Amino acid sequence: MNLELSAKDPAARSVDTLTSERLTLRPIGPQDRALLALYIRDRRVAEGTRSIPHPAPEGTALAFLDRAKSPARDRDVWAMDGSPMGSASLVGVITLKPLDRGQSQIGYWVAPAFWNTGLASEAVRTIIAANPHRSRTLFAEVFQDNPVSARVLTNAGFEYIGEAEAFSVARGCTVPTWTYLRRMD
Repeated sequence: MNLELSAKDPAARSVDTLTSERLTLRPIGPQDRALLALYIRDRRVAEGTRSIPHPAPEGTALAFLDRAKSPARDRDVWAMDGSPMGSASLVGVITLKPLDRGQSQIGYWVAPAFWNTGLASEAVRTIIAANPHRSRTLFAEVFQDNPVSARVLTNAGFEYIGEAEAFSVARGCTVPTWTYLRRMD
């Protein structure tokens, strides 16, 4: 099977459960709806992403879950489950979006109660180690006013490759970004 085609075809991809010392990265599901809704209503979470609106309308969490499970999804979504460390069953979300030519884009957010705990770093390292899309290259971007997320990437072996801009729904404007690349070979 052509790995590049299977990584691009959502029907051919599965979202396997991955584990690390303190986290289980598992397919996000209906059991995550209440915590997901709580977290995405937080302005700090929404403004750290491109796509979460603020204030989040009723049904935003359910729509996100539906998209994550759809055969037509454009990315794979894992719940960062903190149960192994006796924490919440959802502490954040990490995604991997297949691009072309053996490339994928990683994205993540962590609920504010779990900031500065190393969980984002652990989740990113777990995705890199598993390399579920068998990518040759990973990309990531962060808003320039979020240097902590930039450190997560550089500590995981990503290299800074430039600046760009991305629209943030929550902010209602275009925001400067830093772009990163990690070669997997």
